[in-house]
Amino acid sequence: MELHQLLESISDEKSFLEFVAALRMDRELAVAAETAAAAGSYSPGQQGWENVTIESFLEAAHAWAEDTRFGADQGLSAASLWKKFAVFLYCGKIYE
Repeated sequence: MELHQLLESISDEKSFLEFVAALRMDRELAVAAETAAAAGSYSPGQQGWENVTIESFLEAAHAWAEDTRFGADQGLSAASLWKKFAVFLYCGKIYE
C-alpha cells in the first residue's frame, strides 16, 4: 500500500506505528536507490523524498504545520492526533 493510502487509514496508535514502519522502509528504498546510482549523479527525490537530511525533513514538516495550521486548512481538524502526526511526518518527506 502506498504511503498516502496508509495515511487515510490512521486512527490509532497501531495504525500510526504501521505508517511509521512503512515510511522508514520507503526511506530505506530511497537510500538504496541513491547508493546504487553512479557517484556524482544523485538526483533529489528518490522515492519522492524531497528532504533527505534530518534538518530539511524537520524544517519541511514544521513549515507544513505552520502553513496549514497543523492540517486544519486541509480538513484535518477532526482527525485523530495519530493521523495528524502521521501527516506531519509524511509532509517532512514531500513538503517544499
